[in-house]
Amino acid sequence: MSSVDLKKTYRDHYTARDEPVLVEIAARPFLMIDGEGDPNTAQAYQDALATLYPLAYGVRKAVKDATGIAYTVMPLEGLWWVDDWAEFDIADKSNWKWTMLISLPDEATPDLDAAVIADVTAKKDLPSGDLARYQHFGDGPAAQILHRGPYAAEGPTIARLHGFITDEGYRFGGEHHEIYLTDVRRSAPENNRTIIRQPVTR
Repeated sequence: MSSVDLKKTYRDHYTARDEPVLVEIAARPFLMIDGEGDPNTAQAYQDALATLYPLAYGVRKAVKDATGIAYTVMPLEGLWWVDDWAEFDIADKSNWKWTMLISLPDEATPDLDAAVIADVTAKKDLPSGDLARYQHFGDGPAAQILHRGPYAAEGPTIARLHGFITDEGYRFGGEHHEIYLTDVRRSAPENNRTIIRQPVTR
């Protein structure tokens, strides 16, 4: 059996600085669930988290059984957007849309994932198993920064990132992306470390 540290394999994806920098993030396999609504109150969001983690551990076991490769389940990530940014309001998240996702190794193939999603959803009666999917995703060219502290205090960090993007002559090119390096289920807010990434285009 071999052990793989995906955070090292995909180092560029899971390390960030306190100052904004430009990066290039290639596409890789992910487990994903889409939804909408305020993440603080929407049942759909809670159901997505309650589904993604068991599926991610199920994929890990399936990969280990099939290949002998063991790896640590990766951090939760989120893509966030609204249909009309003119209506964006940080105080009213009811119109927010999101995709919650967890990275997978290349050994997690579409067929393997489909089998795991069906099997684990049935065994554990997962609330959003029917919404889960396997998909390759990558930000491509992007700017990113590390935020330390509560999610509710991300505003100034995001503003610094957006200012950097403008100063460098770029425009926004995709959904706001957050990578939760600390476990959102167990971390105290003041200890949170979150990579904030924004795809860009010239």
